[in-house]
Parts: sequence; structure tokens; C-alpha cells
Amino acid sequence: MTPPSYDALMSITTLPSDASGTFEIHRRELTGYCYRMLGGRSEAEDAVQETMLRAWRSIDGFEGRSSVRSWLYRIAHHVCIDMHRSPQRRARPMEMGPSTATADAVLGEKLPESAWLQPIADHRVLALDGDPAEVAAERESIRLAFVAALQHLPAKQRSVLILCEVLKLQAAEVAELLDTTVASVNSALQRARATLSGLESEHLDPVVDPEHEALLAQYVEAFERYDIDRLVALLRDDVVLSMPPYDMWLEGPQDLAAWFLGQGIGCKGARLLPVFVNGTAGFGNYRLTAPGRWEPFAIQIIEVAGGRIVGHHNYLYPEWFAEFGLPDHLED
Repeated sequence: MTPPSYDALMSITTLPSDASGTFEIHRRELTGYCYRMLGGRSEAEDAVQETMLRAWRSIDGFEGRSSVRSWLYRIAHHVCIDMHRSPQRRARPMEMGPSTATADAVLGEKLPESAWLQPIADHRVLALDGDPAEVAAERESIRLAFVAALQHLPAKQRSVLILCEVLKLQAAEVAELLDTTVASVNSALQRARATLSGLESEHLDPVVDPEHEALLAQYVEAFERYDIDRLVALLRDDVVLSMPPYDMWLEGPQDLAAWFLGQGIGCKGARLLPVFVNGTAGFGNYRLTAPGRWEPFAIQIIEVAGGRIVGHHNYLYPEWFAEFGLPDHLED
């Protein structure tokens, strides 16, 4: 018999000291922690549900020696460690091999969802109405490249780095949370920083910058008009295009242009709806399927650095649109 979910228990149970409300206050932050740990949106949500369920089951044993927040993070850490024992590898196409020339591009077979770093909507993990400087810093911590780099760390180093560097917990608090010593925490943090220093990518332009917004407006107009010359003018020389669930990726404006005018011609006539995803700009790409009707095709993530587009990532999972608050179709 399958045990009841946390939400099902909440619907029939009154918890001591309004624990359910206390837990829910931390849901978004816990989702962010689990997402950074696991690299998958669906796994992160499952991990948070399991964390809430374990917390509910053990609420009578909570003695108040730490904050509820720290106690929940302790549980979430163990949940993520348990989930990480399953055989999966979160990656990006660029980690799987060299780029492909458009003339030689073959999509091949779809890889399973567990192979990929999954995107996540900003509002699921960030308090977007908070202090603008803090929101900007938190956006950096969910960039695709940063979350992908985290997956190269052992689980303990990853957890320590997230708790100390992203969530700003003190080393002593992290040591208590992880049942270890301050010296062990500092050592793990030092090793994690050393590993990430060789994997870090450049900083992206802030999404609230007026020049960034103007560039995106130009991109939307060029893409919807399918003016490939105008689109290419917005790309940096080392721009990359990826298309999970396929491991193929392209590099350079000319190969991208050749793709859009070749195998990617199905995007002609598409419409884009904006979303905030992984700390940067994104769009729901709707393909024209009948006169006056567009249906979901891909979640785009558009990365911009130095005023030029450097990443054009397309997650071809139309079933994800609802997760980003996007409608199931568009009509003229």
C-alpha cells in the first residue's frame, strides 16, 4: 500500500503548534536547496514533499534545540543523499562531446529526462519580491552553468557549498546540521571552491538591465518574424545552441543560422511568451500548428553576456509548459 503524501496528510490532520504552516513558509527555499543538490525540478519537488512528510512524522521529537529551518534542512539533506544513490547523471549537451557542424547534425535518439539538468521557474525557488540585490545574487545561484557545475561535486561538498555560500549559514550551524565538525565543513567548502574554480563560466547580464530588456525585445521580434539575419546580429561569436533531450549541440552564429533555415525551419511562424527561468530570461516557444493556432514546443533559455546572446537552450518538453505558468495553446 502506498503511504499517503504530505499534502494528503495536511488535508486530514491538524499538526501540533501549526507545524504545517511553519513548514510551508520554508517550501520555496527548500525547493531551491533540493534543486541545486539534485539538478532536476521534478526530483527537487519530490524531495521537498518527502522532507515535509518526514518532518510531520517526527514533529513530536523536535526539541527546539535548533531552528525549524535548520531542522528541515537537516532532513532535506538526508533526503537528497538518499535520492542521489540512484543511478542518474545530470548534465548539459556541452558536457557530452564536441559541437556538431550543422551539415552533419543528426538529432538521434532522445535521452531520458534523468540525463539532463532540468530548468526551473524562478518563482519556485526565489522570493522575487525581496531585496533587489539579494534577488540578483540568488539568480546567479540557479544559473544553468552553476547548477551543472554543482553536480560535479561530491554530495557533502555540494551541500556545504550551498548552505554556506548560497544560503549564508554559518559554518557552526552547517556542522550541527550535517552532524560533523566545523573543521570538516571548512575543509569541504575549500575543496568545493577549488573544484568550481575550474568549472565556472562568465557572469550573465542582469535580467533587470534596460539594455538587456532591449536586446530581448529585438530577439523576440527577429525570432517571430524569422528574420535570421537580424537574429544572427544579436549572437556572440561563441554562441551555443542546445536541444535536450538530444545530446547534439551547435556553436557559432553561422551554424545556428544554417540550423534555423534547415532542420529547424519548423520554428518559422512561432510565437514566444516570456518566463523567468534559472535566473535569466526564457520563453515558451509555441509552434504554428494550424491557421491561427500555436501549440507548445520548447522552453527556451536565452543567456546574455556583454550585450550579446551566448546561450540559446531549447528544452523540447511541451508537457512542461504548465510548470512555468504557460497556457496550453495560443490563438490568433
